[in-house]
Amino acid sequence: MTRRRILVINPNSSASVTAAIDAAVAPLRIAGGPDIEVVGLAEGPPGISSQRDADSVVMPLVNRVAHDDADAFVLACFSDPGLHAVREAAGGRPVLGIAECGIFRALMLGERFGVIALSPSSIRRQQRMVRVMGVDSRYAGSWSVGASAAETAGADIRGRLIDAGRALVTQCRADVVVMGCAGMASHRAAIAEAIGVPVVEPAQQAVAAAIGAVLLNT
Repeated sequence: MTRRRILVINPNSSASVTAAIDAAVAPLRIAGGPDIEVVGLAEGPPGISSQRDADSVVMPLVNRVAHDDADAFVLACFSDPGLHAVREAAGGRPVLGIAECGIFRALMLGERFGVIALSPSSIRRQQRMVRVMGVDSRYAGSWSVGASAAETAGADIRGRLIDAGRALVTQCRADVVVMGCAGMASHRAAIAEAIGVPVVEPAQQAVAAAIGAVLLNT
């Protein structure tokens, strides 16, 4: 019997971000579960920092998914670029966006969620997303750390991430914080300990949902 497989796609071309995502989902590689493959997108920009960047990867993502035989797909960028177009291309196979999954998980953990954002332009995209999802009444806001996606995989940014998380809690009254970039995973435990509220790593949540979808054939 062919092993089932989940393909996790980092829509940017940063090898360090792809490696950080791979490390984040490693605990989900469980006995009897599907294989989890993490890849970057060679055609993608170094980071998804604008709406133009997000839009530029839609067709490469569609083409990659349409020609891949994976049982489920995860779009590992907090903009969820091309989510609905990729779902069409997948022909009924599950396609999970990390922002959508991360936000839904946050709604289970608290009343108001905040998002650690990379930049002011990221905040604008996040504001549109929560409005489209219909959850803006429970959105406390986003707080920018002024960084690139590649920077989030390094140790030097941890203090800024903690400061952003603390600001979301103390100034925006968030009781759950979502990490707004797939490269931030290695900092999750430290941020949660420092700010005293649950912190959601969205790539892990999306892959966990994909595992459930594959195992349950839903």
